[in-house]
Amino acid sequence: MMMTERRLEQILARYQNSFTEKIYAEENEEHDILMDVFGISPIIKKENRQYWGRELGMCWQLLVTETCKAYCSSFQPAFKVGSDEPCALIVDGYAIDTKYRIGSGDSGTLKKFKSYGPLLRTYNYEPVFLILRQDNLPAAITACQVGTWKVYTGEDSFEFIQKISGFDLKSFLIEKVGEFPVYR
Repeated sequence: MMMTERRLEQILARYQNSFTEKIYAEENEEHDILMDVFGISPIIKKENRQYWGRELGMCWQLLVTETCKAYCSSFQPAFKVGSDEPCALIVDGYAIDTKYRIGSGDSGTLKKFKSYGPLLRTYNYEPVFLILRQDNLPAAITACQVGTWKVYTGEDSFEFIQKISGFDLKSFLIEKVGEFPVYR
């Protein structure tokens, strides 16, 4: 097994342990590939959507970042502009940010989506959002597009990752379905 795949598995194992130890007290019947890897049912996720969204989002970001770090020769880590970090990583002129799902419509979040794209363009980067889930808040997606982000969701995100890295992250995750179960 390649070192990169071992590191990806380590990320999944770390989140498996975190998910198993978490105790929580909320509605979406859909599942996704990361939920399948960990065996997280919509019922478990309902216990605390905010927790699961945040943690699965960080897991998604780490998986994308590690994939690009290993397979993209032009990989650069995120950078700060003041106290803001407008993207998660940079590859081939793309300033990439990742989201598990965009469900927030609060004005501060939408303002960031609208302002970070033009900001990244001033550095000559093309802003790209890679969103795992497809059930995103339409107003938030519109805010990203107004902010000049190219938005990829679901299968399109995996295709973009494979295009820039040559690595099929989706197939890797499909192979890992059920290997990192969260026992509750």
